[in-house]
Amino acid sequence: MNTVTPNNKIIHTNKAECRDCYRCVRVCPVKAIKMKDEQAYVEENNCILCGNCIKACPQNAKSYRNDIAKVKELLANENIVAASIAPSFASFFDPAKIASALRALGFSYVAETSNGVDEVSNASIDEFKKKDITQICSSCPAVVNYIEKYDNSLTKNLVEFTSPMLVHSVKIKSKFAVGTKVVFIGPCLAKKAEAEREEYAGYVDAVLTFEELEQWFNEKEIDFNQLAEIDFDETPNTKSGLFPLNGGLFKVTSEKLNLKDEEIISTSGYENIKSALNYVQNNDEKVLLDLLFCEHGCINGPGTFADKNIFERQNNLLKYARRINNKSADKNFLTQKIAVNFRPKSINSVGEISEEDILKVLAKIGKTNSEDELNCGACGYNTCREKAIAVINGMAELDMCIPHMRKLAEQRTDKIMETTPNGIVILDNQLNIIHINKSFAKIFNCNKSILGKKISHIIDPEGFIKIESEKLDKLEETVEHKKHKKVCHQIFYKLPKENQFVGIFVDITKNVTDKRKLQNLKAHTIMQAQELLDHQIEMSQKMAKLLGESTAQSELLVDNIIKITDDEQNDKENHQSSRKDWRWNISTLK
Repeated sequence: MNTVTPNNKIIHTNKAECRDCYRCVRVCPVKAIKMKDEQAYVEENNCILCGNCIKACPQNAKSYRNDIAKVKELLANENIVAASIAPSFASFFDPAKIASALRALGFSYVAETSNGVDEVSNASIDEFKKKDITQICSSCPAVVNYIEKYDNSLTKNLVEFTSPMLVHSVKIKSKFAVGTKVVFIGPCLAKKAEAEREEYAGYVDAVLTFEELEQWFNEKEIDFNQLAEIDFDETPNTKSGLFPLNGGLFKVTSEKLNLKDEEIISTSGYENIKSALNYVQNNDEKVLLDLLFCEHGCINGPGTFADKNIFERQNNLLKYARRINNKSADKNFLTQKIAVNFRPKSINSVGEISEEDILKVLAKIGKTNSEDELNCGACGYNTCREKAIAVINGMAELDMCIPHMRKLAEQRTDKIMETTPNGIVILDNQLNIIHINKSFAKIFNCNKSILGKKISHIIDPEGFIKIESEKLDKLEETVEHKKHKKVCHQIFYKLPKENQFVGIFVDITKNVTDKRKLQNLKAHTIMQAQELLDHQIEMSQKMAKLLGESTAQSELLVDNIIKITDDEQNDKENHQSSRKDWRWNISTLK
């Protein structure tokens, strides 16, 4: 479903949903999609509003501006608001009840845009008869946009008259007081931009698509089964309802044409339109072109909802046209001529591009000669040269080339295979060697001369046999290859589609050897520590014994020293006592 878009742009990209698939680039007839950082944007100046990108996007990343809120605001005012509904409505809605449904939304005047078809068809025929050049009907705004931007030498060939939408809007406003608002409802996105052209300001106040209308009906819970059958406020020309079909202009005005068959070209769809325009540019014959940009006409517009087959839509429209055949048409013809201003418009481009510039871009994506230019269209462009020009214009990116990116991916894969330190071998279903990389050859001391031989010539095939016999998804193990003095962590798996086997070998010999050395070192260290500990205990015991003996000897020595000291003290005291006695004796003698 369409969403509100920023800054009044009509087509918007939801970045979160865009998946870099180039689908919109492929379907855009004028390549107005700009790829930047793997996101697809609509380049507004280049866009013709055909809506192909919206219809084709598988992720619904493209949406268009929703104007329901704008119309609700118009209805909220006191002015008369009229609905002008495009004739292709009969392909999608119940023609007997659509007027009732629109009145339920609040429209005070409901009419068919077909009431402006007569003026457009008459003017187109008159222009063709008056001028000596080919004339291109200007009713389809996407066709007008295309010619103004991409085939602007034909701008002078556009019929200088407006579309039924604008004619009918002017007719409605001429009936009522100033301030009357007109809302056009149809299948076309380009009508939103047509209503906003500067020269048409004030004619159409808002544009809704059929999809928006259906959304609004659902919001209001309007059930067509519960609605009364009422007529429109105007009755169109009996054949004007055929206008949205391929060749509709000539169906409406067949009795007035009086032209030869070869003077009329009526077609729809971009490729057919392009062929028709090329034809008239390359031929001097004067013809009248009735072109509708959407294939099958307006019943296949981007603003429709795809709940009906295209031919069911067509039949619904034809049945409605027959139903109104007996009603008299409204004879209120337009008296006011609407000014038109068809003119060449510029698109975003760098200007003239040299052959050298194109070749440089082609070389960057590996296309150095014509054989490399596959023109596969995967990037969205018809040829590699078109894509190269788009790159120069800033509309495309180099990595949009799928074959080139695949080649790069394969080269990266090959490079990884050849530079990885892990050995890789690929076997067929008979365990014959298809491919080995450099690391495998180095690990198992072999070369590519073993290609085609059994893997058993190099290693034990047991792992591969287990994968097949036990129906394993993967086998992972660590194995010592004594013959090659290697220890490998091995992963085996099968490629079912290719019926091949893959073996990946991680050489962990050094790790295992280092681990063993470390274990031996640990064991030796523990043994040495134990020996040292035992020695220390022994030494401690000896030292304790020696210390004990030494302590006893020390105690004896101390006792002897004390004894000697005591004896010396006693001798001293005895000596002093003897001296005193001697002195006393001397004194006494005196």
